[in-house]
Amino acid sequence: MSRIFLSPPDVGPREREALLEAFDSNWIAPYGPHLDAFEAKMASHLGARDAAAVSSGTAALHLALLGVGVEAGDDVVVPTLTFAATANAASYIGARPVLIDADPDTWTLDAGLLEDELAERVASGAPLPRAVITVDLYGQCTDYAPISALCDRYGVALVEDAAEALGATYDHTPAGRFGQVAVLSFNGNKTMTTSGGGMVVSDDVSLVQRARYLATQARDDAPHYEHSEIGYNYRLSNLLAAIGSAQLETLTDKVSRRRIIKARYRAGLADLAGVGFMPDAAYGEPSNWLTVITLDPTESPLTPTELRLALDRADIEARPAWKPMHMQSLYKASPMRGGDVARRIFDTGLCLPSGSSLSDTDQDRVIGAISDAFTRSPKVA
Repeated sequence: MSRIFLSPPDVGPREREALLEAFDSNWIAPYGPHLDAFEAKMASHLGARDAAAVSSGTAALHLALLGVGVEAGDDVVVPTLTFAATANAASYIGARPVLIDADPDTWTLDAGLLEDELAERVASGAPLPRAVITVDLYGQCTDYAPISALCDRYGVALVEDAAEALGATYDHTPAGRFGQVAVLSFNGNKTMTTSGGGMVVSDDVSLVQRARYLATQARDDAPHYEHSEIGYNYRLSNLLAAIGSAQLETLTDKVSRRRIIKARYRAGLADLAGVGFMPDAAYGEPSNWLTVITLDPTESPLTPTELRLALDRADIEARPAWKPMHMQSLYKASPMRGGDVARRIFDTGLCLPSGSSLSDTDQDRVIGAISDAFTRSPKVA
């Protein structure tokens, strides 16, 4: 039996054809017609005015923060329940991540705690954060109505980290369309991939144009290499952009498949004691980038670690839920508001194989391995 991976790339003949077409055109560089086309297609898909393709979602976050004016010494609000790149992008600039807990009903940034943070700063005379980064976690959008209203009221820039959520919606608006600027990721494990890559998306064309400028080493308009400020080597290659355009053609099908996979897990694991799922918020439709289960320690005969190791022995990859930033040695000294919700999710959560190429047969194998692990547990009478 071959190993079942968590979220492998779902590519096929169309991506190969597009890649070879770009290769044969000899545009083997971070510039070219396929790159321009990919940006235009994604902007059109999302209904945005402009988009800039870059080398990673992390690079996109870095450029987005620069685009909204974050500078060294500023504070940037970051959900503690996220991948490290969200906080790292602020740290690249010399800004300080201010960590806020997750809402237990959505697992995304808690709007009530954000309001407390902003109101207390005003009351005490402390500087407001320069930006708030929201994270559309595991394919579920943040609750944007209250958070956007808070950012508008206090004059704080809103940056949407939609790296995990392409294909999700919030009140019928697609992920990637919130805040002053949004970022996407096309990492190899994402719903659509360019192997590695990301994108800056905004209706502020000047912000996106500046992102492109900074991503190409901030090269000034001159016949020689002229630089008046520090830039970065962040542009996506034309070859990878060709893959991205082909992937975008089947994005809707990929998202639909992941939703079916989550529904099959819900049905297949329904009878196992203590098994729960990441809640689906009522305000939108998640893309279900990853299906995340929780194991109630008062009911489940297995801990997430025990189940993960049992699956590994069956040649099935599973992964713990994100370890919160306030529990990471890198950010343990960062200001933190709340934290118990994110800690509980980390302690009880486990991500299951969720790739759109996962067959029903292989998913049944995962469900069977989980059921077998529960049955074999010495804690089961």
